Amino acid sequence: MAYPFQSPVTGRKDIPAGPGKLWKRISQERRAEASAAFWNDEEESVEQQAEALLAMATHFRFRPKTVRMLPLDKKVRYLASLPALSDSVAGRALVAYHLAHQRPMLSVFLDALGISHDNGVLKAEELKAPEADRLKEAAATLRAAYPKDDVELYFQTLLVQDPETWGGLADLPIDGEAEGQK
Repeated sequence: MAYPFQSPVTGRKDIPAGPGKLWKRISQERRAEASAAFWNDEEESVEQQAEALLAMATHFRFRPKTVRMLPLDKKVRYLASLPALSDSVAGRALVAYHLAHQRPMLSVFLDALGISHDNGVLKAEELKAPEADRLKEAAATLRAAYPKDDVELYFQTLLVQDPETWGGLADLPIDGEAEGQK
């Protein structure tokens, strides 16, 4: 899946233009968690895993076959340490991270919005943008129950993955900011 869009966000300068740029901003520890989730996601991430293997082989100057045969812990470490990832690999790694480590938070958010899901995974292929008031309430629910960094990463991931649906998140102030300051 390509990410040919520019960030639709004009009010918040903390929202990157795509998953690859978001990946660069997250901590090395969070990258390692996302990388582990990515490599363990053998059903959904196959195409992106092949792309990641080639990126690692190129960056570290290994033969692709050598990289493919690396043990999981080294793949995780190498992927997390790459200075840049394509939007498709970074996007898949971020989704895998959230599904592996943040399902309860995803479920709470989707429940608060009244969106049908299966343990944090959307059931509908097509999704309408949530109403602004409902989105604001759901965001407040998450911010009250979960760590700020986790919530902000989730919201930024939603924004870079699907700005048409989740663009309203960009209009919400960051936790602790006044409504008028973005």
